[in-house]
Amino acid sequence: MKGLFISLMLFYSFQISFGQTTIKTMFYNVLNYPTAPPDNREEILETIIDSYEPDIFMICELETAIGGEEILNNSLNDDNSNYSSAPFLSNFSNSDVELHQLLYYNNQKFTLIESQRLTTTIRDINWYTLELISDDQINNPIRIEIFVCHLKASRGSENEIKRLNMVNEFIDNYTNLDENAYIIFAGDLNIYSSNEPAYQALLNINNKITLVDPINTPGSWTNNNTFTSIHTQSTRLDNDEFDGLGSGSGLDDRFDFILMSENMKNNNELSYVSDSYLAYGNNGNCYNERIDNVDCVGIFDSSLRDALYNMSDHLPVVMELQSNQQLLDTSEFTEMTRTIQLNNGNIINENLSLQITNSPEPIHFNIYNTLGQKVQSFSADGNGIINIIVSEISNGMYYLVPTNINSNTIKFLKVN
Repeated sequence: MKGLFISLMLFYSFQISFGQTTIKTMFYNVLNYPTAPPDNREEILETIIDSYEPDIFMICELETAIGGEEILNNSLNDDNSNYSSAPFLSNFSNSDVELHQLLYYNNQKFTLIESQRLTTTIRDINWYTLELISDDQINNPIRIEIFVCHLKASRGSENEIKRLNMVNEFIDNYTNLDENAYIIFAGDLNIYSSNEPAYQALLNINNKITLVDPINTPGSWTNNNTFTSIHTQSTRLDNDEFDGLGSGSGLDDRFDFILMSENMKNNNELSYVSDSYLAYGNNGNCYNERIDNVDCVGIFDSSLRDALYNMSDHLPVVMELQSNQQLLDTSEFTEMTRTIQLNNGNIINENLSLQITNSPEPIHFNIYNTLGQKVQSFSADGNGIINIIVSEISNGMYYLVPTNINSNTIKFLKVN
């Protein structure tokens, strides 16, 4: 069987730097992707992505790994290969829940360092660590700890407590982080008011790391036209033409959020860009209307709002960050090809044999099972053939993920 290859471009030359680095982030509830109608949603999402071009793209309500690959290949990398995906981790919190979170990132700006999950009683909270690719990356690395979640839906005190319990799992699990860590907490929080316990817990100043809401707009957001410009659900008046999926009440809820650690409010190393936080596609005049209403005119044009209407019952939320560290200008660099090959094919017995060429630095690998659990880690130093014993892991499908270089995941089947 032929080996599997990963090719990516390495660049050698002197370092050329330019300006400050802007980082564009987007969170989006993609509504039962890929099964919800219409059939061409990967093309619809491409339109939305191309209009903003996020460097960090966070989603929830992803149903399958295949759907995640479709978004990567057809919506994000439709005309280049600048985006990579974190590993797809099946929901481990509740076997009845088949909706997942996932992160995509601009591999010209970031390296994925780690991917893990926090279990709750409802849905996992996915935790990703990205490192900025900058001219001072070795001496002063900038890492962003990104948490993507989908809190329990619906009104009522019982559901409020369930949302609070999920949030407390997040708070309890970041205690090992440095108090100066940069954190993004994004998701469909299903919160109706800033007085809700979950929201108050997230922004509690007594937490080891204090989070803030970038737009600082407290109040009762639901069914309140005071907050029309920040509402993110629902883009539709009914769901009849969408097989009954999603909400259909018109824009009247603020359910979707990107929160950040307080240290990003005013920090040259990594800071929030003032006024960049938006309910994307909301012109501020669509209260209790569908997002594609002809009267909802403004900075977001009708073609974008049509795409948002057809894609999901939620709007994305976006915000920008800025760093004083500079990205490398690779436009004048000499290109070489790094290759990672599975020598003995993708059906493995006891030995995983890798052929690595043109790699100037060690490569670190994690092996994940189909549940998203990390079962083994190893490093491959330099070039040549690397043999890794995998006889101790159970039979089944696994994912080999290089963690410190930009590349795709390698799948292999472990058999006796």
